Amino acid sequence: MAKQTKTNVMRLLDGAKIAYTEHCYADTGAVSGTDVARVLGEPPEKVFKTLVTEGATKEHYVFVVPVEKELDLKKAARAVGEKSVAMIKAKELLPLTGYVHGGCSPIGMKKFFRTTVDVSAREQATVCVSAGRIGYQVELAPADLERMIRLAYADITV
Repeated sequence: MAKQTKTNVMRLLDGAKIAYTEHCYADTGAVSGTDVARVLGEPPEKVFKTLVTEGATKEHYVFVVPVEKELDLKKAARAVGEKSVAMIKAKELLPLTGYVHGGCSPIGMKKFFRTTVDVSAREQATVCVSAGRIGYQVELAPADLERMIRLAYADITV
């Protein structure tokens, strides 16, 4: 495995005195979320991806879902009170959030966006989310994720 480096997400968690486990898969060739779960030796329902959308009102929203699931855009729109939501284009991600595609974390975005986490996260003792850089994940308790960012839980997957 590659040498562990501190990402901004890890520094933010350290600053908030929130316990987490860092995982590095940078030298494994894992690309998809399910590949990442396999390399980390974690069940895919415990590893979450961060998706950024734009609503009909032009507001942006963040959704955090298990890697093996798909975001249900209708359920997601209902969860945030929008008529509809659509995924943003990959080229819009970096200027909007400060993160690149594949390394987007719900923690530490340039600006806070309303965040909804799939309700299945509550069933997990810990969840893995991106550490803000491709090849790095942080594992923390859902309650600690709630301490780090304002979030709501909803059934938002297909």
